[in-house]
Amino acid sequence: MANYMEELLDMPLRNVLSIIQEGIMNQATYFGVGAQKSPMDAWVYQEIMYETRPDVIIEIGTAYGGGTLFLAHLCDLLGKGRIIGLDFSHKNVPEDVKTHPRISFVEGDACQNFEYIEKMILKDDRVLIIEDSSHTYDNTLNVLRLYSRLIKLGDYFIVEDSICHHGLVIGPNPGPYEAIETFVTENKDFEIDRAREHFLITWNPKGYLRRTALNNTQFYATKPETISTSEKTTESSIRGTIKLLFHKLSKPMQNTPRLAAGSFTFL
Repeated sequence: MANYMEELLDMPLRNVLSIIQEGIMNQATYFGVGAQKSPMDAWVYQEIMYETRPDVIIEIGTAYGGGTLFLAHLCDLLGKGRIIGLDFSHKNVPEDVKTHPRISFVEGDACQNFEYIEKMILKDDRVLIIEDSSHTYDNTLNVLRLYSRLIKLGDYFIVEDSICHHGLVIGPNPGPYEAIETFVTENKDFEIDRAREHFLITWNPKGYLRRTALNNTQFYATKPETISTSEKTTESSIRGTIKLLFHKLSKPMQNTPRLAAGSFTFL
């Protein structure tokens, strides 16, 4: 029997989530390719990508490749970025996805391949990670612990499907949700950004992790730009001129009162 929204306005949210899950797993496609992604979360991904402009997106768990192609198309629109798709097998990924110039596929276990993936990333690359693998507690936590070191200040690590047993009665229990809670308890460099759940319905509750600190030093503002040698010389010259002016002004002059102490402050 077909479900139509206007006829089901009193349906419990839990039942609504089950219907959406059915659509995601068995009907959703992107450019004709299977894409097992929540459309509302996919929209949030493009918001994050527009704001952070990642150089590299690591997608751990690619399935049929529809989500990978979606990310690559967003990179096309942004004019930058490349995708590293990691899964045990990519036999179900169509050739037109595999041959997209922004996509590189790597087969194998995410944790075992970390050093290989790390070598594919340049030192200054900004990285976005989307974790969508086995969803077990241990594996999710291990991936978080390993790959989080690639995330720079202000950037995101997204853990998918934390909806398992926190909206849908599916998947491992404990699972991603509990792994996230453990990770942010032990790693104070990351915070859960629940503002990213602005559609209310998300397949990633508590799953949007933003790096706000480096080695527990809080970071919320833009880093000051490095001052070049020439700028330092100019700054030193200006300070010297001001100090000389202050020295002259501070000398007693006939019928002129001395400047009060503290009239000038030097940094």
